[in-house]
Amino acid sequence: MPELPEVETVRTGLVPVMESAVIARADVNRPDLRWPFPERMAERLAGQRVLRLRRRSKYILADLDSDETLLIHLGMSGRILVSGAPLGSCARLHATPERHDHVVFHMESGARVTFNDPRRFGAMDLYPTMLGEDHPLLAKLGPEPLGNRFDESYLAAALSGRASPIKSALLDQRIVAGLGNIYVCEALFRAGVSPRRKARNLGARRARALVPVIRAVLREAIEAGGSSLRDYRQADGELGYFQHRFDVYDREGQPCRTPDCPGTVRRIVQSGRSSFYCPLCQR
Repeated sequence: MPELPEVETVRTGLVPVMESAVIARADVNRPDLRWPFPERMAERLAGQRVLRLRRRSKYILADLDSDETLLIHLGMSGRILVSGAPLGSCARLHATPERHDHVVFHMESGARVTFNDPRRFGAMDLYPTMLGEDHPLLAKLGPEPLGNRFDESYLAAALSGRASPIKSALLDQRIVAGLGNIYVCEALFRAGVSPRRKARNLGARRARALVPVIRAVLREAIEAGGSSLRDYRQADGELGYFQHRFDVYDREGQPCRTPDCPGTVRRIVQSGRSSFYCPLCQR
């Protein structure tokens, strides 16, 4: 599933095409994805100007001049591709429609924004902008890891008394929003924290070290365009490149990259998710 860096990369790629631009029409090619689409979605989007494109956790939010907000979640295999508009140094031509092009936004500029989702775990909704973060999918989210609310004091307090492993705690979207399996594994490795460690035993010193490491990993991943492992593509169709920088994720049995460490990367399963770590470097 695309995580915060991938969603932020897609949002950034959509800004030049959608922000301050008008949706001439929207083709909604099926009644639902993970959940049913909102009533009259195509009609409600037609002719609306996108005032602002935001991201909250793993959701892209488009505020419209109709005082509604379009919420988009990529799900497991969702991709948003732009065509017919300059992206970087060239213009990507409109592609032949594909089987899983479920929603297509035709922009007044002539650009086309296509949501393709083979597995249909993605989602879209339209809701009153004034509702803010009271939308059911946003209401219980924790702070953004790149925001000011996410600091050492907050993390230490949020983890206090939690018996779950630190890996599971950091994946809890109520504690911190947007983190996923890849970047938690990478951050814990850089911070020298075992994914097995109980969250309540992290301690103030490790909490102080972990927060800037999480931020650094996310910023590096955003700069690299995210990680492309299966379905993910940037808005211009290009792959992300952060997967070439993985220290532990998906490197089971390979040598630890810490200088002079004789360890090898190990994989365990926690709450149904694979955790990759070095048992010698991470305590």
